[in-house]
Amino acid sequence: MRKSRLSKYKQDRLIEYFVSGSTARTAAELVNVNKSTAAYYFHRLREIIALETQNRGVLSGEFEVDESYFGGTRKGKRGRGAAGKVPVFGILKRGGKVYTQIIPDASGKTMIPIIEDRIMPDSIVYSDCWRGYDVLDVSEFKHYRINHSKIFADQKNHINGIENFWNQAKRHMRKFNGIPAKHFELFLKECEWRFNNSDSKSQLKQLKQWVKHYMG
Repeated sequence: MRKSRLSKYKQDRLIEYFVSGSTARTAAELVNVNKSTAAYYFHRLREIIALETQNRGVLSGEFEVDESYFGGTRKGKRGRGAAGKVPVFGILKRGGKVYTQIIPDASGKTMIPIIEDRIMPDSIVYSDCWRGYDVLDVSEFKHYRINHSKIFADQKNHINGIENFWNQAKRHMRKFNGIPAKHFELFLKECEWRFNNSDSKSQLKQLKQWVKHYMG
């Protein structure tokens, strides 16, 4: 990434507004830069975040897995298979971090390779009763299901953590009144980063370090 032409002062201000969750339009007004300049700078910040969050090793422990659907403007069917929406698969390590990936569909054939790539055998995996997870019952994982039509949590058997992430991500994305499909993954990785690093001061420090490395 080439060096930004913005002064360090304006870059720091934009980073602060990005961390606070402001839109590029609002940040542009407050920092006194062109709105397209702020939008492009925010885009570059999301590219850096995506680069820094892409490679993670295989983990063991207790995990929650779930899929969710983002975007779309067509009315009608909701949830799995909803028209015009982007399906996303998520893995949350309890006491650790969330990992997300855009998927073509919510079939077991699609999701199991992702699970196997991220979670060590003999780990505990919690899911809901979606049939896409049936294959986990005969896998190398210890699989527990929660039936949401009857109960949302049964002691340790729940997926409340990953569902909390979905809610947080959707709430953040709603600020932007529609995200271009080609940039959706960058916004998704931004939400993942925010969830995994929830302290604003930590986010600010980390982002400034990354900007110095990539654009300094």
